[in-house]
Amino acid sequence: MALGFFKRIGLKVTAPPAERVHCVAGRELPLRIVENSRAKRLTLRIEPGGKGLRVTVPPGLARSRQVDEFLDRHEGWLTERLKKLPDRPVVRPGIKIPVRGKPHLIVHEPEKRGAARIGERDGEPVLIVFGDIDHLPKRVADFLKREAKRDIEALVARHTATLGKRARSIRFRDTKSRWGSCTSDGILSFSWRIMMAPAPVIDYLVAHEVAHLNEMNHSARFWKLCRELCPETDRCKDWLKRNGTALQAIGFE
Repeated sequence: MALGFFKRIGLKVTAPPAERVHCVAGRELPLRIVENSRAKRLTLRIEPGGKGLRVTVPPGLARSRQVDEFLDRHEGWLTERLKKLPDRPVVRPGIKIPVRGKPHLIVHEPEKRGAARIGERDGEPVLIVFGDIDHLPKRVADFLKREAKRDIEALVARHTATLGKRARSIRFRDTKSRWGSCTSDGILSFSWRIMMAPAPVIDYLVAHEVAHLNEMNHSARFWKLCRELCPETDRCKDWLKRNGTALQAIGFE
């Protein structure tokens, strides 16, 4: 009844996503089918890092045979795209993950307790993680979140001071489709995964979102302001475009 009411008064209604598993190129990927009242045709995208698939459909098609036929027609395209994606390494002892762009070997010390910390072994940077092995991925993620909060809050303070603006709040998430965002009321959000990127790229991302406090668009004026805040904008933007998918692919499950 409520859904019919919203339709009668002319509001656009988007149905909740349908979810299932789709097999392609030897992988079983989560598939989200999302109805969009403005969609005129079916569209397909691969989530960053190859974590899943998303099909956007016009109203009424979420559970139709047309979705399966659409996926069948695009199987070749999906297979080729998935082959080009980087392997999805899972955080575990003995692998390296970047911290501010520098590879750190994950070292597990189960007999000790405490928060993960950076150290050095044989002249090489390491990330030392304590406690039960089952909690290691979460402890690494928690470490990156703490580092993100410290670095990004300081960068936001510096760039907003330059603009003479204030951010209403700063939030940290593990977002799939974007590295950061800025709302019209001044809420800045960042993916804590950005702490794996080089320091200049982190600075660029913060400058980008802070610039939106003045310009809620990607106009020429916005990019001019972004470059004033971060002179390395073009280089860092290109780095994130080329390497962002690999950072998104790292598994912290």
